[in-house]
Amino acid sequence: MAYVMVDVESDGPIPGDYSMICLGAVLVQEGLEQTFYGRLRPISDNWIPEALAISGFSRQETMAFDDPKTVMAQFGQWLKDHAKGRALFISDNNGFDWQFVNWYFWHFTGGNPFGHSSANLGSLYKGLIKDTFQNFKHLRKTPHTHNPVDDAKVNAEALLEMKKMGLKIAL
Repeated sequence: MAYVMVDVESDGPIPGDYSMICLGAVLVQEGLEQTFYGRLRPISDNWIPEALAISGFSRQETMAFDDPKTVMAQFGQWLKDHAKGRALFISDNNGFDWQFVNWYFWHFTGGNPFGHSSANLGSLYKGLIKDTFQNFKHLRKTPHTHNPVDDAKVNAEALLEMKKMGLKIAL
């Protein structure tokens, strides 16, 4: 199994009505060297300026991004090339990130290489320390920037720290 940490930036709260603007992923292993980054042209005329502002891009900039079908095909190929065995989608906010990645994969490629499930990084930490009131974010080593590759990496750093703390995962 390959753990793939994913982060998404969007211009609104849900896929289809709004757009995934950029996507970052990192294969969780020492060194965090295998990364994917894609910038996707909007698929909808709807967008929320405050949501888009988080990504650091203007609407005009996003209109010049790559075709979503191409980006999702490239991400699927990256997963085939780098994730040995089943790829497990993991995210700090999988309720948000998963919905966009899953919708985009199904809509643009006809299937999702991650299958039908995902994992939440915060929930893993809460289970590891047996306290639902705790947060994993202190385990991050580098800043959270809202660049999806950077953010996937800082979350992967936290997962690697959890492994050192005794989380049983095969990397």
